[in-house]
Amino acid sequence: MMNVLGDLREGYIIDYISGIEVKATPEELDAVQVFSRQLVEDYGYPVNHIQTRPQYRVKARPSDIKKEYPVDIAVFTSQDKIEDNAYIIVECKKKNRKDGKSQLEDYLRFSRAYLGVWFNGEERLFLQKVEKEGKVDFIEIPNIPKFGQRVEDIGKFKRKDLKPTHNLKSTFKAIRNHLAANTIGATRDEILAQQLINLIFCKIYDEKFTKPDDFVTFRAGINEDIKDIRSRIEDLFTNRITQVVGIYKDYCL
Repeated sequence: MMNVLGDLREGYIIDYISGIEVKATPEELDAVQVFSRQLVEDYGYPVNHIQTRPQYRVKARPSDIKKEYPVDIAVFTSQDKIEDNAYIIVECKKKNRKDGKSQLEDYLRFSRAYLGVWFNGEERLFLQKVEKEGKVDFIEIPNIPKFGQRVEDIGKFKRKDLKPTHNLKSTFKAIRNHLAANTIGATRDEILAQQLINLIFCKIYDEKFTKPDDFVTFRAGINEDIKDIRSRIEDLFTNRITQVVGIYKDYCL
């Protein structure tokens, strides 16, 4: 905690959610604090629904009595932060995607939360836990819902509901890394940058010309076929590229 004089110790920062003094590790600075702010400022979750310090803990095994695994960020359905109200678990370790996914699945398996996020400051992964006939499965989803939304509503945004993000750098870095990991034959940054610019063109056009009460075109729904998403975005890009380029030039002037 902060000392009685209110001085911040060297090498420490104030945790965004709890207000408690924590060590300024790369993990805290690049991942935990970044995603904590996104939960509040981008997704709209109330601060009193979120727990960072002291850390929420989950069991290591179903038979365990004591909860031993600390969770970086836990989101609850109400300000009563009890086990039955656990909703989202966020793991912010500097691991690769495969190891991060495995650990996140373990945390979800032994808690009541049914949505999970792995974020290491550069990449992110979203999972939904599905329990059926005594079995637990995990489905990768495009995002988590905003506060008050259902999982089924993910990606269904009207233009008037869009809000500026506080950290575009983190978002662009995550997109770049996703492209690098999933694009065959394109590993050079200049090629990846061109694809990122194409996406930005589409996003700018969509935000500028979609009517406030209409759903945006640049989106990905929870149960949408990836071919439908691709078709919609390619149509936005190829059929309106001339207008998009004009808008981009205006932004640069």
